[in-house]
This record gives sequence, structure tokens and C-alpha cells, in this order.
Amino acid sequence: MLTDKFPRAVLAHTPTPVERLDNLSDELGGPKIWIKRDDCTGLAFGGNKARQLEYYFGEAVQDNADTILITSAVQSNYSRTAVAAARKYGMDAVVQQEERVPDRPEEYYKSGNPYLSKLMGAHILSYPEGEDEEGADKAVFEQAEKLRAQGKTPYVIPLAGTHIPLGSLGYVDCAEEILGQIKAMDINIDAIICASGSGTTHAGLVAGLRAMASDIPVYGICVRRDKISQISRVFEKTGKVADMIGHKGIIKQDDIWLDDSVLSPGYGQLNDQVTEAIDLAAKCEGLLVDPVYTGKALAGLIELVRKGQFKKDQNIMFIHTGGAPALFGYPELVE
Repeated sequence: MLTDKFPRAVLAHTPTPVERLDNLSDELGGPKIWIKRDDCTGLAFGGNKARQLEYYFGEAVQDNADTILITSAVQSNYSRTAVAAARKYGMDAVVQQEERVPDRPEEYYKSGNPYLSKLMGAHILSYPEGEDEEGADKAVFEQAEKLRAQGKTPYVIPLAGTHIPLGSLGYVDCAEEILGQIKAMDINIDAIICASGSGTTHAGLVAGLRAMASDIPVYGICVRRDKISQISRVFEKTGKVADMIGHKGIIKQDDIWLDDSVLSPGYGQLNDQVTEAIDLAAKCEGLLVDPVYTGKALAGLIELVRKGQFKKDQNIMFIHTGGAPALFGYPELVE
């Protein structure tokens, strides 16, 4: 594997299945849609974060850490999965919750991911700003120093793009996995579609594919930042990942494709396209997608199909990155 030189703690149930979404494909009347079921990675409701955390926890275990610290949104899949991984490896967990989504009901703060994090015994902190990655990281590192002064051995999983993107290595692995699966299934994939937030999953997929000499395009659907901001972020991160796995310089600007047509009004907020995507997935396929990441990415896929981006005879793979617990923070979806 391209990532063999990095310490890794096994967390995810892999390989995850690849399935064809026949009903949704028929409903949209466009290309054949396949799904990579990374919601089935197993750890505490699964999701893409299990793959990413394998490399952070590999380093944390190597450092003999006893406490994991992480910062993210209130309804964070990352935090929930990090707490589960910490418990699996006998560590304590500190979760800093950022206020990223305005005007949410009580369920948003008490059910879904924050409920699960509390159930697993995480220590919860609050950070008032939702768009201050450097500040949020600084607060967590300060908390880690307090723990170190108490004799603890903390390990921080950082948020800002300035840090080494260890989590992307999990999606370098996934890219290798996908190429092996489609070869075994004897299908050609013409495009891969995924949510693009931190850019960790997106960057790992692109770097892994290009390092394996695959030219399959990866379409990132913006879930937090506008297209221009996200292109810059993902391009930089993908270059770092390629360098980490020994393929410096292979990433070109046109390897990074982003679309923000379903982003408004912003991170974690519903719009008509996202609500429709959640409804179609549930009623066509019995598939649960969340409003923050996977539902927004599926809405982006649907928009691209309707705009004629793909031909009817093409095969499109959608990466289901999990996140179903967040649905419980959005009761208006079934009101």
C-alpha cells in the first residue's frame, strides 16, 4: 500500500461494499449510479472518519497518548467517531464543540452526534466561533497543555489546513480499494463524487488515484466554503498528501474540481435541493444521508445529472461518507 510507512491503528471495517443504486438511477433517468458504502466502516455508526482517524490514532498510540482532543461542529461525525476510537484504545476524549450552524432547535444540541459523544463519556467544551479554525485549534492545544501539566499525555487532532493531513491517508487507502473493487467487478467508473468540507477525504482520493495512475475525475461538492476558497484549500492539501506518499508534483490544478451550487445558505443548513436528496435517498433506496455532508453531496450529484454533466451510459460512483446520526438534529425533515 502507498501508506505502509505510516503508523496506523485499525478502526474501520474495510473493504466497504460497492453497490448499484438502481432505483435512484431510474428516478433520475441519467447515468448508472454506484455507491461506495463508507457509512459501513463499523465504528460507532461508521462513516469516513474511521478511515481518517486510523492514521491519527496510529501516531497517538505510538506516542503513548492517554487523551485525545478534537474540535469540530456540534453535530460532528468526526468528534463522535474520535470519541469511539479513543474508547476502543483505552483513552479519554475531550470534544470542543464549535457554534457553526445558527438558529437550530434543542434537538440539534442534545441528540444525534453530541448525544453519542456524551454517551461514550467525552468531556465536552464549547467554542463560540464557527469560522475560526486557527482559533479553535489554539484553544484545543491550550487545553492539551493544561492536561500535560496534570501529568497526562494528550494528542490533538487538528482542524486547520495548515497541519499535516494525516487523515487523508485513509482515503489514499480507499482509492486503492476502489480501483481493486471495480477491476474485480469489471466496471469502468467515469467519475467519483464526494462531499468536500475539510478537504481531507477529497484530497486523499485524488492523490491516491493519481499515484495509482488512474485519471478518474473526482467531483467535490462544497459543504462549507465557496468553490473558489475550496479549490485553493483542496489543491494545497492534495499536493501535501501526494508528497507524503512519495509522489511529489503529480497533482495538477485541473485535478481539483469543485461545485458550490447546493451550498447556500451554508454549512449544516437545509435548502430545497438537500431536502429533496435526503427524501429521494430514503424513499428510493432506503438509504439515510445527512443534511451536512452526504445529503449535500448527493444533492450536488443530482444537480449535475440534471444539468447533463454525465452521459446516460456512464457509471458514476458516489462516496457515502456516513453521518446518519446528524439526522436526529433536524426534526423539521419529517414535520
